[in-house]
Amino acid sequence: MSKIELLAPAGNLEKAKIALLYGADAVYVGGKSFSLRARASNFSIQDIEKLCEFAHKRNKKVYVTTNIIPHDEDMKDIDSYLFALKNAKVDAIITSSLTILTKARELVPTIERHVSTQMSITNHYAIDFYKDLGCSRVVLAREVSYEEMVEIKKNTSLELEVFIHGGMCCSYSGRCVMSNHLTNRDANRGGCAHSCRWNYSLYQKKRRLEKKGVFFNMGSKDLMAIRYVTKLMDLGISSLKIEGRMKSAYYLATVVRCYRKLIDAYNEKHSITEEEYLSFEKEIGKAENRLTGIGFFDGDVTIREQLYDTREEHPTKEYIGQVLDYNQETGIAIIEQRNYFEVGDVVEFFGPILPNTIFQIEEIIDYETNEKIDVARHPLQKLKIKVPFFLSENDMMRKVK
Repeated sequence: MSKIELLAPAGNLEKAKIALLYGADAVYVGGKSFSLRARASNFSIQDIEKLCEFAHKRNKKVYVTTNIIPHDEDMKDIDSYLFALKNAKVDAIITSSLTILTKARELVPTIERHVSTQMSITNHYAIDFYKDLGCSRVVLAREVSYEEMVEIKKNTSLELEVFIHGGMCCSYSGRCVMSNHLTNRDANRGGCAHSCRWNYSLYQKKRRLEKKGVFFNMGSKDLMAIRYVTKLMDLGISSLKIEGRMKSAYYLATVVRCYRKLIDAYNEKHSITEEEYLSFEKEIGKAENRLTGIGFFDGDVTIREQLYDTREEHPTKEYIGQVLDYNQETGIAIIEQRNYFEVGDVVEFFGPILPNTIFQIEEIIDYETNEKIDVARHPLQKLKIKVPFFLSENDMMRKVK
């Protein structure tokens, strides 16, 4: 069984570093241009250079999305952008445009070319086409079932990347125009307004079809295919992909850490118990705020399995702080506040190495004034808390109750 890649998203440099530190083998990011997540912070070329340096020192990789459906006006800067990515030492681009793909092959052949899920690849004949164009990897459409993956894998030697976690789209492979119609924001050029997740009232002429106070929406449940990971590893899939460039650093840390632990456990002992699966699912639930399902892994799905009955989102375990430093001699941790907490709160620390560890806060000291305070209410406020176990920079703290 060859080593499988765990690929995580990142909307900015901080999130990318967190994803890599918490166990991702590679990250995919969007630049200021040509990316489908225009509302993410996204990366300047200087940020991409810094990220590549950070990743490569740790033998990890950086992929940059160029996955919009480009119009003529979008293409005027593509040559200079591709050369800039080459100079930044990007490992691969992910593209959904034959134009960008062929441009990249001609201008920057040393950058690997990965074919985006937006290209709706559902069979090995399509994969052969992109192989002939010099692509090294394809990201399979999210509508491909596991059984179809088995057949595709038998008929191709090209690397296959599969989504295992994150948001889904109500349109085939994300090629949606609902946002264009309702908000004049082009979803295929980075402006999706997620109109499918709005609450709608359904009428047949003047007769309302839904009960009063009950709404309809077309938003898909998030994908969580954690119980398919070992099958995908055995099948020889090259990369397992997490969606979520708009997600928080806390979400990335929690989700990446769980899949990293699962992959490592299976590599070590070649089995995962039901108890372990339940533990991983519970842990992911501390960061996941939307209902989840297995998407199309078992084949076509019904409305009940895929869509929300109502827009029911549930709260996560609250992310309240990130560790900046820890003094072993004094036991004092420097914490950067991310959400409200107070003396007496029971919290849970976790990190890339640190197992989940519960602790009750007995004292909070303001870092600047060195005065005791009862409540941490200011975003990004630096605080000192005495903690009786070792913490590392970038460990995280969340509220238990």
